[in-house]
This record gives sequence, structure tokens and C-alpha cells, in this order.
Amino acid sequence: MTKPSLPDLLHAAVSAVGGTERPGQVAMAEAVAEAIDDNSHRLIQAGTGTGKSLGYLVPALAHGERVVVATATLALQRQLVERDLPRTVEALHPQLRRRPQFAMLKGRSNYLCLHRLHEGAPQDEEEGLFDQFEAAAPSSKLGKDLLRLRDWADETETGDRDDLTPGVSDKAWSQISVSSRECLGATKCAYGAECFAEAARERAKLADVVVTNHALLAIDAIEGAPVLPQHEVLIVDEAHELVSRVTGVATGELSPGQVNRAVKRAAKLVDEKVADSLQTASETFERVMELALPGRLEQIPEDLGYALMSLRDSARSVISAIGSTRDKSVQDEDAVRKQALAAVENVHAVAERITNGSEYDVVWYERHDRFGATLRVAPLSVSGLLREKLFEDRSVVLTSATLKLGGDFNGVAASLGLSPEGVEGEDVPLWRGLDVGSPFDYPKQGILYVAKHLATPGREGTRGDMMDELAELIEAAGGRTLGLFSSMRGAKAAAEELRGRLDNPILLQGEETLGELIKAFAADPRTCLFGTLSLWQGVDVPGPSCQLVIMDRIPFPRPDDPLMSARQKSVEENGGNGFMAVAATHAALLMAQGAGRLVRASGDRGVVAVLDPRLATARYGSFLRASLPDFWYTTDRNQVRRSLAAIDAGAKADGT
Repeated sequence: MTKPSLPDLLHAAVSAVGGTERPGQVAMAEAVAEAIDDNSHRLIQAGTGTGKSLGYLVPALAHGERVVVATATLALQRQLVERDLPRTVEALHPQLRRRPQFAMLKGRSNYLCLHRLHEGAPQDEEEGLFDQFEAAAPSSKLGKDLLRLRDWADETETGDRDDLTPGVSDKAWSQISVSSRECLGATKCAYGAECFAEAARERAKLADVVVTNHALLAIDAIEGAPVLPQHEVLIVDEAHELVSRVTGVATGELSPGQVNRAVKRAAKLVDEKVADSLQTASETFERVMELALPGRLEQIPEDLGYALMSLRDSARSVISAIGSTRDKSVQDEDAVRKQALAAVENVHAVAERITNGSEYDVVWYERHDRFGATLRVAPLSVSGLLREKLFEDRSVVLTSATLKLGGDFNGVAASLGLSPEGVEGEDVPLWRGLDVGSPFDYPKQGILYVAKHLATPGREGTRGDMMDELAELIEAAGGRTLGLFSSMRGAKAAAEELRGRLDNPILLQGEETLGELIKAFAADPRTCLFGTLSLWQGVDVPGPSCQLVIMDRIPFPRPDDPLMSARQKSVEENGGNGFMAVAATHAALLMAQGAGRLVRASGDRGVVAVLDPRLATARYGSFLRASLPDFWYTTDRNQVRRSLAAIDAGAKADGT
């Protein structure tokens, strides 16, 4: 039998999902197939509307070897597993003569733990060892959530938190889930045979396509104990998010509350002398943290260094002692010991990491009004880790609508540990970049307007001229506005000010769940939605409800962000341009994502308005503009108001 051709397979898949074949999608599928065949790597930028999911799924399924697809967002994971994969598998079956299996795999804490549900969570001493379902008043929010979880446990087939709708609070979920460190293990657990997390792993071992998230991919790479099954092809979708997700997984933290919980969990399992030693170290650490001021610690202060060494040494003693102690008074001893070990091992690991001190780590204090100070440690860069762990022994395809910043792929490639495109050498993974474009006609569908006449935004204080501009633009657009702000404080200030000025309803992130806000925003074209980071990337509202996207300022990282400023300084010390490599690249990525909210379908029209004159006047402005979709560009405020009014009138004429 002759092997079916890629164009025929793609045509069948696109027809099955009711889509339209696009040249960019064909080019992407061919590039993915080529990368798989010659075991090489690709960075592929595929604009909104390209149909990139099918662009990589079809060649991956046709290849026949196991493929892992890692995404950043729950929405895309769901789309792949519930819509794209089932339809594509069925569509390709007549030509492939097989039905590839697929499965979703997440970290253990995403699944309901039957042991914890039935036996109860080991509680901290002052709370007493009680049944969490009895202790939470049934009328309280927590109580209602826990009762609903108990009912859901009897009917769910997956135990996956994301299959529970509506969701529950993190506090409620933590009562019936465990981390991988706290898990007893299937062989030791009375519920091992029915375990949801184990069942998900077994399904993944049998699947041809495993859909996972960036965090689990990072854990698989960093911790050395394989979580994902062996695979020949790795596809990273939403790849612009990968570095920040891997950094998050590789970040450690210590807070007095966290250390205190570890002490309490261990106290019943070790002799008094060992427990007292950890308690004393915990109290010393707490005293140091009471005086902690936010910011980076380029040198570890003497008092903190002493406290961390005490924590490290006493935690090590507790870990040794826990393994050999059996206390008859402790119920469900294995679970209690496992939870205590997990808590103490984390304290030990972070204290040891900071005490050892590495030039490749950044250490800083963070302060929260409610929770006090936290000590954090993160890698200065994850590029070396990614180069070593990601690109060996498999073909890797990284794709996103925003990988090409300032006109090329090299900035994003560098953050992934890759050399500039085309550079060869020992231990240098070879890769090629491909921009397959977008099916949208950006110059005709959108305008990029920079409010060049406004004052340059300062770090503090309200921007009266910006508020006036914002109000005028929203009025001209008839509402229909997504406001993207670089801080929550800015979003709140704008919402408060404009609620007093305009008749349009203004929704604010945080006042309702994100899903409900986006639904309300899409339902009423007169509405505006204001918010910060998750809105820059998470909103998909095609049509007339979103015809004006406003960015209040260029979203550079805060100058006092310890990790970003350390990375910038490191680039400069190595002879590079730290500002462009770190701050400008960070801003370009966010702005490209934000601008991408405007045109989501071929009939969409509108304006992206940036209320920061630096995009037009600063030297780095051209780099940022080159990272955005190719909209028609203007700084003429009157022109933009006329255009918005015309777009609004057109939408009203169409009945929206």
C-alpha cells in the first residue's frame, strides 16, 4: 500500500473540522513533517487563524511514532483532546488504516486523590486531626465545595480538576489532592488500583499522542525522574510561554509559615531533641524574615546565612529520623509521614540551594501585605537547561503566533538555549525558523495608533491626559474596548475614573471570574473590559464586541523586578545589550500577544491604540513595532477617531 500524501491527509482533516485550507497551514505541516523525518528542530510562527493545531497534528499522526504535545493553557489542551484530536483521528483513519490513541497527562496534584478523600488530610496540630468534611461548616463556601467534591468523586471518570464545573477554590482542592512528593505510591496505597493519576499515566503509556502542559514538561526535564513516556517527537505549542513556565518550576521559596508547617508535621514522627532543633531553626529564620525588605540579595546577609544553615542541618536530621520512627498514636502513619517528609525535604532543598550559592541563581525577598516576607531563588537563565534537556534525542517543533520578535527568531531562540539560526558547532542544536504568516489582511483589517502627543508615562501618579484620551477613544468606538494595563493599579484607576465619565458598562478583572467577564464582554458590544496580564494573552472574542484594544503603556518589566534586572545585568556583563535582550524582548512578546486580541477572524476590523508615545519616538520603538502584526500605522488622533466611529457605525448597521 502506498503511503498517503501529506496534502491528502491535511485536506481530509481540515474538511472534518469544517475549516478552510490555508497556504500557511500547508507550509507548516510540510515543515513539521520534514523536521520529524530528518530529526531536526523548527521554530514556526503561525499567526492567528492559520489552523496551527492541525498544521502539526496531521504530520505527527502520519509519522506513527509517539508524540508529546505540550501547551501552556488549559483552553488549548481541552481543544486538542476534546475537538481537534478526535475529529482528526477519525478523518485520517481511512487513509492511515489505523486510529492513533491520544491521552492527556498532568501533574499529580491536578487529580483527585482517593486516599485523601476517604482517609482525610493529615492536619496541622493546632487544627487537630479531624475529618475535613465534618469540620468545614456545610453552609460555608469551603463546606459546600467539599461536599460537592465528595459527590463528584463518585461520578467522575478522570478525577481531573479541570473536568469539575463549576470549579472549587484552591483551598478546597488541596483537601483532596496530593503532590507527587506526598503520594504514598500505587503499591503502598489502599486505593492504588483505582487511582486517577495512575490511570492517566497508564493511558499516556499506551497513547500515540500525549497532550500535557509546559509545567509537566519542565518537571520531566529538571527532576531527572521521567514523568512522560518515551517519545520521538516533541511539539511545544504556545512556545512563547515556555521559558517563564520552566523558570516557575525551577524556582524555590521559603516562608516562615511554610517552615512552621513542616515543623508541626514532623514533630510527632521524630524524637523531641531532633524536633526541637528544627523548631529553633524555624524561629531564628522567622526573626530574620520579620526584618526582610523586598529586593535582590546579591550577597546573603550573615544572619540569613546562619538561619539557612541551621534550617538545612536540622531538616537533614529530621529527614533521617522520620524514616526510622514508628509512632503508635499516629493514625494513617504512612500518609502522615509522607506529607511531613515532603514538607521538610522542600525546606532542606531550598535552604541548601541558597546556602551553597550559585552564580547561576538569583535570590531575593518578596513582601506581601497579608502573608509577610518570602525568600525566593530562581535560575538566572534556563537556556542551558533547555538546550541540554529539550533538544537531545528527539525532534522538537516550537510554535506560537509570536516567536519572531523585532523581525527574526534569534531573540526567542537564545532564551531557549539555541545559537543564532544557521550556526553550527559541537553541542549546538541546529534549527530553522519559519514564519507561515497569517490568513488575515492586517493592513486592511486593523490600525496601529500611537498617541504620540501624550506625556511619557512616569513610574507613579495618575495620567490625566491618558484618561482623557482613553475616554475619547472609547466614546468614538461605542464601547467595544479591551483595555490592557501594565499593572492592576492602573486598570483599577482607569475603571474607577471612566465609570464616572462614561455610560458604557466597564468590567474589571478580579470582580468576577475571568471566564464570566469574557462572556459578559462578548455578549454586549457597548461593554469595556479592563485588566492586566492574563487578558493580554487569554481573550478570544471575534466580532464587533472587541474593535478597540488599548495598551496603557509599553509593558516593560518593573525596574525593581529582581529576576529580570539580574538577567539584564548578566547580559551586559557578557558584552550584550541587556535592555534589548531582556526588557525590550519581554515587552515585545506581551505587546504582540496583546495586539493579537484585535483580529480573531477574517471579518474583524478595529484599532490597537498604544497610549505611550515612546512606541513612536524611542530608538527601540521600531523593534517593538516590528514585533506586532502589520497593521496600518498612524499617530493622527483625529484620523483614528473617525475610523473608530466608522467601524462602530458599520457594526450598528449590521445590528451589533
